[in-house]
Amino acid sequence: MNLQTLPGLFISHGSPMLALDPEQVGPALNRLSLNLPKPQAIVVMSAHWESNALEVSTAIRPETWHDFRGFPPELYEIRYPASGNPELAEEILHLLAEAHLPAHANSTRPRDHGVWMPLLHMYPDADIAVVEISLPMHMNADDIYKIGQVLAPLREKQILLIGSGSITHNLRELAWHGDASQVPEWASTFRNYVVNKLTHHDYDAVLDWSNIPFVQRNHPTLEHFAPLFFAMGTGSRFSVVHSSFSMGALGMDIYRFD
Repeated sequence: MNLQTLPGLFISHGSPMLALDPEQVGPALNRLSLNLPKPQAIVVMSAHWESNALEVSTAIRPETWHDFRGFPPELYEIRYPASGNPELAEEILHLLAEAHLPAHANSTRPRDHGVWMPLLHMYPDADIAVVEISLPMHMNADDIYKIGQVLAPLREKQILLIGSGSITHNLRELAWHGDASQVPEWASTFRNYVVNKLTHHDYDAVLDWSNIPFVQRNHPTLEHFAPLFFAMGTGSRFSVVHSSFSMGALGMDIYRFD
């Protein structure tokens, strides 16, 4: 691989408030971007685009979608005007079709906060084209992992691949008010198990997600964990870029796959 090969990333994007209150993870995302060659384009699988079939955004300039309610007005004023890249989207569709993972073009989907919120901290100038791919609800962990494997060669073209979700995501058990500094054991145990298995390259143990300790408590639904499977497919060398918790039990980890 040449010096310009970019990694695959898993980014925990947390609450929409990350856009206004970056805590520890905003500066970590910014440092990460400064340490990478500037991408030619970015491809993101977001937890917030669940679909029946695998889809790829072919939009030239997707709208910034504020796909949440009940937050401060200034959050709804944020725009992330990065262009799309229809040519790259077509290349992705071709790669997926060749791998017997047929996908559909979607030219109308707006860009959800799982995409624009982390990129706001990484590339605030919004001067890099971004293509979003969906998270198909019918696919299992191995299928999503395979999508990452199929798109992994794009890394050698200076294209940054990102799975955007959250290492833990049980919104009902977060400390929205009061002491947010205490991380519950069920959250830290889950996170530490995943990191341990990835560190020892036991990807199968993570793809066998139903047997991870406390998985149901950390992920009552799987959509925020599944983008990790995509990121795992993009590279075989794992490292932790950042680790922290927000509001008690919301894991904000960033992982790198080379």
